[in-house]
Amino acid sequence: MRAYWLNEGPSAAIDEAFLASQGVTYERLPLDPAAYQGPLDALKAANGYIEQDIVQLAPDTPNLDAICAKFDKEHTHDDDEVRFVLEGEGIFDIRTTDDRMMRVVVEAGDLIVVPADRHHLFLLTEKKHIRCVRLFQDAAGWVPHYRAA
Repeated sequence: MRAYWLNEGPSAAIDEAFLASQGVTYERLPLDPAAYQGPLDALKAANGYIEQDIVQLAPDTPNLDAICAKFDKEHTHDDDEVRFVLEGEGIFDIRTTDDRMMRVVVEAGDLIVVPADRHHLFLLTEKKHIRCVRLFQDAAGWVPHYRAA
């Protein structure tokens, strides 16, 4: 995971403690399913997540641009957005409580939880590949609510 202030670039690093102060959970987990499922189950129990699946985006994903366009504008969800990255990488731009924008680049082994009702957006990196475990309380919570201009 690399986190930094979006308008200042990678040299303006943000640490895990600051992410936590913003309600964003970050953990590093092993990639072996036998090792990561226990921590995911504990997270599910602690936060009421009842669904788990795997999602993958890759250059050959049908309608990739249209899928990504749903999440590349600032939005919120009614539920937390939980991703554990198994392969590839992605970018979460997350608005802080004082209205600044931080960029969090996640890669294989990174677990991130963007809290419900927090403005953010998601982008693929130039590799255009990510495979993640998703946890959620209710599929309806994943509907994006776009920020007004």
